Amino acid sequence: MTTRVIVLNGGSSSGKSGIARCLQAILPVPWLALGVDTLVDAMPASMRTAGAGIEFAADGTVNVGPKFGRLQLAWMEGVAAMVRAGARVILDDVFLAGGGSQQRWQKALAGLDVLWVGVRCDGAVAAGREIARGDRVQGMAASQAEMVHLGVAYDLEVDTTHTESLACARTIAAQVRQ
Repeated sequence: MTTRVIVLNGGSSSGKSGIARCLQAILPVPWLALGVDTLVDAMPASMRTAGAGIEFAADGTVNVGPKFGRLQLAWMEGVAAMVRAGARVILDDVFLAGGGSQQRWQKALAGLDVLWVGVRCDGAVAAGREIARGDRVQGMAASQAEMVHLGVAYDLEVDTTHTESLACARTIAAQVRQ
């Protein structure tokens, strides 16, 4: 089988987006890069409140409501449909529910060849990146660094604490079945 989907799971500011861009540059065929940020950015502002959709609390916790869950499931099916129509997708996600999040993706991506990649980064390093970015609620990176990996099974793990995105991307690319 040919790998059609690369799922990058890691906490906020762990380096997933940088790895995705590097993968797009080094893989021999075009890949789309999509992420949970794509979904959140596409939602109306009214969905970014407590209880309604997704809330980024001042302490860095992320709370999701049932409306977000329904939109997320539809989005997952849409991503899977693009892959089934011939696209290759690098998915940048944050599994807030750990293994439960992976199970939802496994259901949507059933029958497709998926490479599951854990993107790890020391919480303190990710927190420093979060501050430097300036576009995240402080505390998300530290709180998500380990919890997003709980109960998740990977084909491969990379650690961006001391390894650059390009080196991680090369490691991942070596596992992609062409």
